[in-house]
Amino acid sequence: MKKAHIVVLPGDGIGPEVASAGVAVLRAVADRFGHAFTFTEHAIGGDAIDRFGDPLPQPTRDALLACDAILLGAVGGPKWSDPAAKVRPEQGLLAMRKMLGVFANVRPLKLHPRTAALSPLKPERTKGVDLVFIRELTGGIYFGAKTRSDSDATDECRYSVEEVERVVRHAFELARARRGKVTSVDKANVLETSRLWRSVATRVAADYPDVALEHQLVDSMAMHLLTHPADYDVIVTENMFGDILTDEASVLAGSLGLSPSASIGGPGAGIYEPIHGSAPDIAGQSAANPLGTILSAAMLLRHSLGLAAEADVVEAAVDDVLEHANLTRDLGGTATTHAVTRAVLDAIQTKAEAA
Repeated sequence: MKKAHIVVLPGDGIGPEVASAGVAVLRAVADRFGHAFTFTEHAIGGDAIDRFGDPLPQPTRDALLACDAILLGAVGGPKWSDPAAKVRPEQGLLAMRKMLGVFANVRPLKLHPRTAALSPLKPERTKGVDLVFIRELTGGIYFGAKTRSDSDATDECRYSVEEVERVVRHAFELARARRGKVTSVDKANVLETSRLWRSVATRVAADYPDVALEHQLVDSMAMHLLTHPADYDVIVTENMFGDILTDEASVLAGSLGLSPSASIGGPGAGIYEPIHGSAPDIAGQSAANPLGTILSAAMLLRHSLGLAAEADVVEAAVDDVLEHANLTRDLGGTATTHAVTRAVLDAIQTKAEAA
């Protein structure tokens, strides 16, 4: 029996709806496999600003430091998007990542045959796509020194050898368990930080003779993701490049609502969240796709709780739902968030009984 305390951060927009789906799945797994999971909800993002004046208030910080894993819904929205605002929802995300020391954002992308037809790319382009992005999460331009005056502004991009090496090693370890290929993305023809990144990646590769390493410039990588995405296995890159490229790659799946992510690697608890935004235009309508959050919950089971078999059951249940069930409207169906979640729960029961 595994005991675990999970902090749930519903956040903004559709966040509470999809987070509820993730919690329902985790409760079902605990009941079915004899584990003891406890859950507490805390505020983050715009919701936290409205309630506490802080996107990551102290009660949330305290809870995050005392839990085993974190399930996050979504953060942000037009209500808080004034660029002149001194307090913004996204500051809560950055502060949480820094506080927990999670340095590797893991975003898998594997196309299901039913949803591949919804991809904007031709079927021959998306056939066989099964890749994982590893995005460095706590360094680079997002965390560098910043200045602003009436006439100019600066954002410092800074990386240390240690920051690059730890995330690159994470990518090589993952590739070793997959198809044995790492693609390191940089802008080494222009940026000094990228030259450092490339030199460290090349050095680390010598410790993994069974894994092939290739380097790609970020602009050419953006093109290759659209022209031959099936060529890639594990892609590792710095913070800002990863932010952009992973959103581009997620479109290949046919819907942002299908893509999970995990932010892991630090001394603190891992953070698990779908990559879609808060979608305030459909909030409260039970129209949101919960599958990205449910797959994030599967990653939580695997990475933070060490429950790989249970994660496999959840992922197999999602595959069944994608194959046979009515889906939400982003995937061409008419089902509600609740109905899709119910279908996954039923499939989990069936899969667990067969296991």
